[in-house]
Amino acid sequence: MKTKDIHQTEMFNADPEKVYDCIMNAEHHSEFTGDDATIQDKQGAEFTAFSGYVQGKNMQLEKGKKIVQQWRAEEDGLPEDHFSEVTFLFEKVKDGTKMEFYQKGIPERHAKDIEKGWKDFYWEPLKEYLEG
Repeated sequence: MKTKDIHQTEMFNADPEKVYDCIMNAEHHSEFTGDDATIQDKQGAEFTAFSGYVQGKNMQLEKGKKIVQQWRAEEDGLPEDHFSEVTFLFEKVKDGTKMEFYQKGIPERHAKDIEKGWKDFYWEPLKEYLEG
């Protein structure tokens, strides 16, 4: 299976610890995405988001600095045992947080939709949540 990697850079009007917490705290994650999440800030813990559409495992966590996860979505034709790797890197900047996001190993035929999905279902709602 051919895969593709993506990289996105986003700015948030909040401290890195707050942005990190929104992603790693089930209550905040559910609030900003508008859907159920089961996630905890614990290395090795499994998680779900969007009522189980997304599943994964926390591989490396550094509060306010870095998140590395095994990640998969329930997409048609995606093998059940295929996980990509996502990395969130948070940097404090003058106006809040600069986040560098990487996802490695996305099945090529799903890459465009997944890349758009991060923007539409994570970054934009997270920005609105943090500003509200």
